Amino acid sequence: MTKDDPFDDIPGTYLFNQERCRVGFHLNMFFMSLLKDENRKAFLADEKKYLDKYPLSPEQRRAVEQRDWLGMIKHGGNIYYMSKYGATLGHSFQFMAGAMSGVSQEEYAAMMLKGGRSLEGNRSKSEHN
Repeated sequence: MTKDDPFDDIPGTYLFNQERCRVGFHLNMFFMSLLKDENRKAFLADEKKYLDKYPLSPEQRRAVEQRDWLGMIKHGGNIYYMSKYGATLGHSFQFMAGAMSGVSQEEYAAMMLKGGRSLEGNRSKSEHN
């Protein structure tokens, strides 16, 4: 999101920094609203109407509507707040992590049990240049 951020060089890393916090404020307020049972019910009854309460960017809204977990992160979502949304839909944190990694929940669990992703090719984008 910002130029010269050293974390931008790490593949697949979207640091929840001050800029992402600012950009994701309304998105994260939507997620946190789902702590209340009546809000979860209202959201599940009419997702589009419920989302209209929040001034989300088009990208944020698309990510929520399409269950694009990584897109939510890229557009300011905080993973811990997103877990409220995942739980509302009946998904575990492990499910969301798998989806963000491009694998099934089961494949993600197996990968983690084996020690996680290989560091090969995942340390730095500049390694590939």
